[in-house]
Amino acid sequence: MSGSVVAVCTSLNKGERKKPVPTVELVVGHGVLGDAHAGDWHRQVSLLAQESIDKMRSMGLSVSAGDFAENITTTGIDLVSLPIGSRLALGPALLEVTQIGKECHTRCAIFYQAGDCVMPKEGIFARVLQGGIVVPDTPIQLIAP
Repeated sequence: MSGSVVAVCTSLNKGERKKPVPTVELVVGHGVLGDAHAGDWHRQVSLLAQESIDKMRSMGLSVSAGDFAENITTTGIDLVSLPIGSRLALGPALLEVTQIGKECHTRCAIFYQAGDCVMPKEGIFARVLQGGIVVPDTPIQLIAP
């Protein structure tokens, strides 16, 4: 299974949408350099498929990369079907999937606009095993265990 990076995004504070940036640096054991969610925990990097964003667009929402607080927007790879422990090579970087979906403790603006949000069900989280620079169009490869 392979795909590519559509966008890379960061935010300075937790609880806000991320903004697309030209490039991000993934740091081993930390996540996206300069991102509010980076740190020594299991959800260092968040990923969401463009296909999930498109689903919300079909519901009439004007949303794009970063609006669901994901660091990396992907295409061509079925993120939610990946088992925990799956490894993804994003160019020089290597991620290990640690969580599929998440519990939303508070409803975000997207939920109130659409009555639903894709990140809790279709977003995935990973930790950085090997660092590197990631930009849009970086290829993504599923690495066999």
